Amino acid sequence: MRKFILLLSLVLTTINSTFAASAIIPAPPKIAASGYILVDAQSGKVIVENNADEKLPPASLTKLMTSYVLSYELEQGNVANDDIVTISEKAWAKNFPDSSKMWLEVGEKVTLGELHKGVVISSGNDASVAVAEHLAGSESAFVDIMNQHAQLLGMTNTHFANSHGLTHPDHYMTARDISLVAKAILQYPEEYALYSQKSYQHKKQPNTFNRNRLLWKDDSIDGLKTGHTEAAQWCLVASAKKNDMRLISVVMGTSSKSAREVETQKLLAYGFRYFETHQLYSAGDELTESKLWAGEADSFKLGVEREISLTIPRGKHEDLQAVMNIDEVIKAPITKGKEYGELVISLDGEELLREPLIAIQSVEEGGWFKRLWDAIALFFSQLIQF
Repeated sequence: MRKFILLLSLVLTTINSTFAASAIIPAPPKIAASGYILVDAQSGKVIVENNADEKLPPASLTKLMTSYVLSYELEQGNVANDDIVTISEKAWAKNFPDSSKMWLEVGEKVTLGELHKGVVISSGNDASVAVAEHLAGSESAFVDIMNQHAQLLGMTNTHFANSHGLTHPDHYMTARDISLVAKAILQYPEEYALYSQKSYQHKKQPNTFNRNRLLWKDDSIDGLKTGHTEAAQWCLVASAKKNDMRLISVVMGTSSKSAREVETQKLLAYGFRYFETHQLYSAGDELTESKLWAGEADSFKLGVEREISLTIPRGKHEDLQAVMNIDEVIKAPITKGKEYGELVISLDGEELLREPLIAIQSVEEGGWFKRLWDAIALFFSQLIQF
């Protein structure tokens, strides 16, 4: 294979040169929680984690999946926000006397969009059941759908037993899995906007306030969800954005309402202070051209199939190195999307990413004379190299 070194300094034209000098990265802060994780939402890089794969009771963090499934169904066009939902006895607020609710009454008619607000802003257990019944016919059927979506998202250590998160022995999530569904919710900006709303009042019922108090304390935070039960203790998932960098933090099993906020702020402050995320390439970007034999053209273009973003220590972007390993002899025809090499990005000798290089155009075989001429030229080229 041929090797080409791609100078990332030519590609990272949008990087702020303020942080050209390498920074010293201190150890992550100590977090008083049963499990936690800090992830970059764009690159997926895990910046900090501890007990991130321990199965823990999630309390109302469960409603992230309830909301995600609803957002997915809305995007697919299977339901609409103006759908009218008749509240069943199982979704009656009276069934949840000592927990959060939207204050739904049996028989009342509520739009699906209002119920979504009740799930996200009010953290309503009643609203969660109403959404589940509308989408799947029953809460138990909806729970099956929740578990299927969890598998599709790669949440391998999660199992749901209900739509709201009240304690159940077969109901658990991990910090890592929660970060995955939080990231998935970001795909739906219209629905994600609900997470930043600070209060919601259903008709003439009591006004309910978003329990994520960091929305009042930190302008960079615009989501996501809190949770609390005696078994789960105090939990918080937060999403924050500064400049073009978005971080997702998950803390589970802290000792108090204030503690979950303090520990979250520690994680976010560490991530934003000492790390930076850069989009290096977009899907379909041309990274190089390669020699082509026996084709209608003498070369073809290579690129990457997906967006490539990396989260690295702040100030280390000038030390990134990208090497392209391309097949030595490539003959036509070329198929768009087919792999013909690989891109390897490293930092200080550590490999960060290995990505296929694909053809971003198709090239047909040349005519018989072109194929004959290239065959002769290739033969003598290889003879000389030998």
